[in-house]
Amino acid sequence: MHSFEECFKNTPNTSLAEMLKCAGVAALKAGEAIRNLYGKPHTIKQKGAIDLVTEADTASEEIILSALNDSQPGIDILSEETHSSYDKKTTGPVWIIDPLDGTTNFAHGFPWFAVSIAFSDQGRTQAGVIYNPIFDEFFCACSGSGAWLNNERIRVSEAALLKDSLLATGFPYDVQQHPGPVLASLERLLVRSRGVRRAGAAALDLAYVACGRLDGFWEIKLKPWDTAAGILLVEEAGGRVSDFRGNTYTPYLPEIVATNSHIHPEMQNLLESFSLF
Repeated sequence: MHSFEECFKNTPNTSLAEMLKCAGVAALKAGEAIRNLYGKPHTIKQKGAIDLVTEADTASEEIILSALNDSQPGIDILSEETHSSYDKKTTGPVWIIDPLDGTTNFAHGFPWFAVSIAFSDQGRTQAGVIYNPIFDEFFCACSGSGAWLNNERIRVSEAALLKDSLLATGFPYDVQQHPGPVLASLERLLVRSRGVRRAGAAALDLAYVACGRLDGFWEIKLKPWDTAAGILLVEEAGGRVSDFRGNTYTPYLPEIVATNSHIHPEMQNLLESFSLF
């Protein structure tokens, strides 16, 4: 079991520290179940043409909901598989959960997926964890207390120019029906950066921006559970998150650009014309 010791030492708000602990324990338990199912035959259902759900998604969600309810009963739940309905912006206390971000990767045996759990209140993420069970990498953050990877504090990269930056993106589930803007924005960033990666798990992309392995990330049509934990990691690690027009981002918006702060104006300017607003 991973230690939260260093993060706790730097989280003076004891109630938030407790929320972080609850989320972390739930994520690690769920991650263990996912790891045990990895590489075995799967039961795969389709929510859409390329939107999958497996037995690992449902098993992970059951573990997380049980753990959170045992430790913090009565808090609202927003979770991808069974509690996925939400208002435009939920302002009360709520757990925002992706039990398996990167389901398609998991189903194909591609080891890039994670559990993501965020505690949100007043419309903002206050504590969040992202756990990659295959790499055994545990990312966590509390508001005002920094961001951490396996008990080591993390910071965003120092890349100052887009041309020297490694970026990441993802494609929405309706990309086959509407490929034009997605490919056009990809071309615009690809030819102006050092490279673009498309690995298929937005939560991990954001975690990698937070720890400096990536310099920037953008995507459209994500859901709250894809980004709620990751945006806190990026911000607490010194990065910046906005919509394509540079406005304040919330997980309920359909577009995101997250960077190390230095390259944010350059990326945002290039993406502005692709805004969904």
